[in-house]
Amino acid sequence: MSFPDYSVEDEVSSLGYKYVVGTDEAGRGSGSGPVVAAAVNIPKEHRPLFINKVNDSKKLSPKKREELFDLIMQNCMVGVQDISPEIIDKINILEATKLAMRSSIEQLGYFDYILIDGTVDLSKYIKDCPMQKIIRGDSKSVSIAAASIIAKVTRDRIMLRLHEEWPIYSWDKNKGYLTKDHIDAINTYGITKYHRQSFKKVGR
Repeated sequence: MSFPDYSVEDEVSSLGYKYVVGTDEAGRGSGSGPVVAAAVNIPKEHRPLFINKVNDSKKLSPKKREELFDLIMQNCMVGVQDISPEIIDKINILEATKLAMRSSIEQLGYFDYILIDGTVDLSKYIKDCPMQKIIRGDSKSVSIAAASIIAKVTRDRIMLRLHEEWPIYSWDKNKGYLTKDHIDAINTYGITKYHRQSFKKVGR
């Protein structure tokens, strides 16, 4: 398995930036539950803790994600924010993702450079702060990969709690994504307040 490194962070730091933040989201394509974003700044003295350990959350087992979640929370500056299905339906999933990312970053208190996974543009949301979008950033930047783990674990925990309330949708397994079993349950039982009605396969 290949791992991300600090090449991007080092390049940014060489330009004089001291508080480089990585941000990523989880649940953007799900049909139910919130979208969750996280932001992580890894202090330089703690960087060695994450080399060849932190990776794109999708490449890690649930057990490994949980272990790394604790390690990141204990040693890094972390912000995390979820946005409800109700708000997603009002403003659309892209704007909700931006809102979650902005809030998670602002929770850190101080930052001077932002690394964003994918193509999300936060320039209208966060003024006067340089940033760059990185395709597959969670496989290139340790900071973004750490954020992907925080977002993924946080959201999975939320979906497991929601599963206890609505077990018929199998959210413990599909995490709200529109798998066949989830769509079959929607067709049989209808939807809940946790579903994103603006999504094509969910809305009635």
